Amino acid sequence: ERMIRKLVSFGTRNSLSAQDDPARGIGAARDWLFGEFQKIAAPSGGRMLVELQRFTQPKAPRIAQPTQITNVVATLRGAQPASAARTYVVSGHYDSMCGSPTDGTCDAPGANDDASGVAAVLEMARVMAKREFDATIIFMAVAGEEQGLLGAAYFADQARHKNWNIEAMFTNDIVGNTTGGNGVRDRRTVRVFAEGVPSNESESEATTRRSVGGENDSAPRQLGRFIKEIGERYVPGFKVQLIYRRDRYLRGGDHIPFLERGYPAVRFSEPNEDYRHQHQNVRVENGVKYGDLPEFVDFAYIAQVARINAAALATLARAPATPKDVRIVTKRLSNDTDLQWAANTEPDLLGYEIVWRETTAPFWTHARMVGNMTSYTVDRMSKDNYFFGVRAVDREGRRSPVCFPRPLPR
Repeated sequence: ERMIRKLVSFGTRNSLSAQDDPARGIGAARDWLFGEFQKIAAPSGGRMLVELQRFTQPKAPRIAQPTQITNVVATLRGAQPASAARTYVVSGHYDSMCGSPTDGTCDAPGANDDASGVAAVLEMARVMAKREFDATIIFMAVAGEEQGLLGAAYFADQARHKNWNIEAMFTNDIVGNTTGGNGVRDRRTVRVFAEGVPSNESESEATTRRSVGGENDSAPRQLGRFIKEIGERYVPGFKVQLIYRRDRYLRGGDHIPFLERGYPAVRFSEPNEDYRHQHQNVRVENGVKYGDLPEFVDFAYIAQVARINAAALATLARAPATPKDVRIVTKRLSNDTDLQWAANTEPDLLGYEIVWRETTAPFWTHARMVGNMTSYTVDRMSKDNYFFGVRAVDREGRRSPVCFPRPLPR
C-alpha cells in the first residue's frame, strides 16, 4: 500500500510529463524507484546491481517530440556458474495516463495501471534479494508503456542484440482491482495470458505446426502451465486462470516485445477489470467516480499476486534449465515414440522426465522419470496419438518447464 500511494503522490507519471521536477511527474517517480531498488539491493552482499537504462525515443504516434525514456533495472546475479547466464525477467510499468496518452499534465494517478504491478515487483525484489538463486533474476520498472510498450521494447532489443539467454519474462499489469465493472468480485484468481502460436514463428515452423500440431504447446504456453502448477501449489486457495491468448481484446502489455523477439513471456492481470478506473480523467460524472485511484485497489490481493509470481520465479531460478534441442525422431514408421535432446550442464542435475497427454488435454497428465540420458523410446505409445515433452529434474526434485519436441526429419 505504501508503495502504491507513493507512486500516486507524483500526480502524473505520464512519460511526457516533467523529467526534472522533484515532486511531480515521471522523473520524480523514476528517482524514487531508483532509490527504493538501491535500498532493497543493500542486503544482497553485492549480488544485486541497480541501474537506469536510458534511451531517447524518436518522434512517434504518441510521442510528439524526441523524449527520454528510462527503465529502472535491478539485476540479482545467479550464484551457480553453469546457470548464471540464464535469466528471468519480471516487470511492471511505472508510467501512467489519464484519458489521453499524450497529455503530460493532467492528473494520472495510475494506482492500478500500473502502480499495482510495480509494487508487486518491488516487493518480490525486497524478499528475493536476501536469497541466492542458481540463475539470474531481473526486477524491472519500465516506462513508455502507454506510448506503445517503448521501454520494454528497448530492453528486449538490447537483450537480443547482446544475445542474452532470457528463459522467461513475466509482466504484471493491472493486478490490483478485485471488483469488476460487471459487479463480480474475485479475490482468489489471477489471469495469466500465454500465447499459443509464437509471435516470431517462421514460415517453415508454421508449416510443421500445421502438419503435426503444437499450436497449444509454444514456450509461453509451457511457461503458463508451469506458473499455474507452482503458483497453486505454494499459494493454496488461489487460482491461476491460464488464458490461451496473447492478451486482451484491444489491449497489449510489455510481454509482447519479448514474444516478438522469441523470448517466452506471459502477462498477469486481474480477472475482472473496471474500465471506469483505467485511462480516465479523475472526475465524478452522474454520481460515479472515475479515475485510477487507490481507493479502488485491493492491496491484499496484490500481495497474493506477488506471491504467485515469486513462487514461480524462485522455482525457475533454482530448477534446471528447460531442455534444449528436443526432437521427436521420425526416421521410422512405428507405434513407439523416439525422443532425443541436448544434455543440460547443471552440476546438480538428476535427469529428465518424459511427459505426455492426449492431444485434446489442456495440461500434462503423465510423467516418467528416465534418468540422466539424452534419448528415450516410449514403447507402444504412438507419437500420432499423444503429445510428448521433456523436462529436466535436479537432485532436490525441482523441475524445469516442459519443452515440446520438434520433428527430426528423416
